[in-house]
Parts: sequence; C-alpha cells; structure tokens
Amino acid sequence: MPVTAPPSPRHALAPPEPAVTPPPSPTSPLSPLSRLRPADLEVLWLYVVTRAAVWLTAYCTRWLFPAQGDTRVPEPVLAPFEHWDWGHFLHIARDGYFPGGDNREAFFPGFPLLLRAVHTVVPDWTVAGLLISLVAGAVAVVALARIAELHLPPGSRAGRRAALFLLLSPCAVFLAVGYSEALFLAFALPAWLAAQRGNWPLAAVLATLATGVRVSGLFLAAALAVHFLTTVRARRLRALWLALPLLPALLYFWYLYERTGDPMAWKHAQERGWYRFFRPPWEAWAQTWHEAFDHTQATGYAALFQADLAAMVLGLLLLAVLVRRRRWAEAVYIALTLWALGTSYWYMSVARSTLLWWPLWTLLAVRSLRGTRTTTAYLCLAAPLGTVLAVTFLSGRWAG
Repeated sequence: MPVTAPPSPRHALAPPEPAVTPPPSPTSPLSPLSRLRPADLEVLWLYVVTRAAVWLTAYCTRWLFPAQGDTRVPEPVLAPFEHWDWGHFLHIARDGYFPGGDNREAFFPGFPLLLRAVHTVVPDWTVAGLLISLVAGAVAVVALARIAELHLPPGSRAGRRAALFLLLSPCAVFLAVGYSEALFLAFALPAWLAAQRGNWPLAAVLATLATGVRVSGLFLAAALAVHFLTTVRARRLRALWLALPLLPALLYFWYLYERTGDPMAWKHAQERGWYRFFRPPWEAWAQTWHEAFDHTQATGYAALFQADLAAMVLGLLLLAVLVRRRRWAEAVYIALTLWALGTSYWYMSVARSTLLWWPLWTLLAVRSLRGTRTTTAYLCLAAPLGTVLAVTFLSGRWAG
C-alpha cells in the first residue's frame, strides 16, 4: 500500500455575552443531573433514533462489506465497533500503559479508567465501551441543546436543531463507538453550561474530568479562564478554581515521568505513531494537500486527507465568525484546537475533531431558524457523508 507512513487510529449568532455573568434562576438547570424538561426529552428521542440508525448501519455493514469478500459467515455482531483507537483504549484498560510498544501513552487515562471500572460490572469489554459512549452521548446532547437555548427565546427549537446537526454530522459515528469523544463532551459541555450560569466550582470540576479524558480539556480550561476574566467582576477566590483542570494532565505527566523518566512521553508517542511533531502551519497544509491530491496515498487515505483539509477551512471560518461576534472564550477554544491540529507533519483527525466544536453546532442551529434552506442543505450534504464514513469505519477501514 503506497502509504508514506503507517496510518494510525487517527453560538451561535446570538448577542454578545453579558458583561457580568447573571446568577442562575431557581429553575435553571446547572448540570445534566437536573430535572429533564420536555425539550430535553425530544433531544433524547433524536438521540435514541440516531443511535438505532448507527446500529442498523453496523448490522448491514457486517453482511455487505465483510473483510473477506467471499465469506458466507458475517463477522461477530460487535466486530464493527472494534477498530482502530478502540484497540488502544482496550489495551490500556486491560493491561495498563506498560508494557506497551504501541504508543498507547498518547491516550489520556480518563476513558480507559472508566472502561476498566464499567468492565467490573459488564463482562464484555466492547459492550462496556459502547455503554460508556451511549450514556455519555445522551448527557452531551442535552447539554448542547441547553447551551444553544441559553440566549434565545423559549420555544425557538435551536437546542433540538443543534443536537440534530451534531448527531447527523459526517463524523457522528465516533460518538457511538468506544472512543473518547462522547465522554469528553459529556464533561466539557456541562462545564461550559455551568460557567455560562456562573457556577464556577461545578464548571471547574467538570473541566477537570474532561482534561482527564483528552488533552483538549486544557483548551476548554483556557476558554473558561477567558470567559471568567471577561464576565466576572468579583473574582477573588473563585479564580482559583480555574487552575483545577490542570491537575489531571500534571498527574499523568508525573506518572509518565515515574515510569519512563520522560514527563512528555505522551507527546513523543504521538510523534512516533501519528507524526504529530511540530511543523509550521503552512508546511502542514502543503504536506496534507500533497497526500490528498498528488496520488501518493491509496484513494481511501487520500479522501480522508481531503476531508481534513475541508475541516480545517471550516474551522478557520468558524474562528473568524467567533472573533467577529466577540465571543472570545469560544474563539480561544477553537484557535487552540486548530493550532494543535494544524501544526503537525500532516493533518490527522481534524474532521473528527469537529464533533468537539460546540460553537459550530449552535451557530448552525441559530442560522437554521431564519429559514429552511440551512437545514435542508446541511442534511442533504451531511447524510451521505455520514453514511460513507460510518460504513468506512464499521468495515474496518481508516475513517479519521
């Protein structure tokens, strides 16, 4: 296969935020544990239906796109969910980080730790991973809907639109498999919602949990800090909460130092396995363009490089809109994410990262309220792309 390097498991348009964070009203839900409203139940209905669609796609993929074209027996029913990064999470949860040899240190420990805990109750590892993502995704979509509704009139349906756009996004299959995106969003989105409502201790604790799952939690912590500095006048001791999300990363770095003598072993593992060493952004763009269009890769990999290029352009447009709207905190989150993804040897998993860009989904939701064209165009484009990527992943091919 002509692959340069071994590929690896790779808001709205609302008014500016107020100068001072308003106190929550007595009925304001501050966390996903709050009482569910009718609008939340509608979002959860969308969630259940789209999960069923993914599982149906997985079932059909087993029969229509088997690993061996002439087989008469499909793969086991859970096999479509056991590809790529899932193997790393499984090995960490089951065997630990060391001995490794497969660069598993690149993955933060939050998801594997929870997977190991759930496995004590659910014997099958794959079922345990799917269950984590199923529950976490439900929490995430409710929180996303509430974020979208935060500055909009009641009954605007923006929350349900935001959830729908996320759940039907091209890379949405990764929310339904044993990956860390759903769990990260289950902590990050309620953290952002809590910060919007002025509950800084809760926001800090949830952001801390998000950092334990993915390094992107540090970008969320930076966004929370900017939001705090631009909205809160009486700061005092509440500012100390903003340092809490650093703790999981520091503890993981310390653990790696104790075991390897290298506190940055996670980053060096990414460099070895995913070519994520620093490169100027224009060189990273040029290299990705080369892999996407100059016939150096197999067509399947080239198509994914093209998707990452498109996602980077989308991210830059999103960042420009956020800056224009003076949504500084969200702009910081997107900017840090783009910098991290856009300064490596080549782009990898940029398209998949769009799942974590909650301002994108809230922007689209509010835009869709102005007429039907946005929703129609989005669904007509996202549906085929999402189906193709889902089948690609579920059949064991590289999908981002």
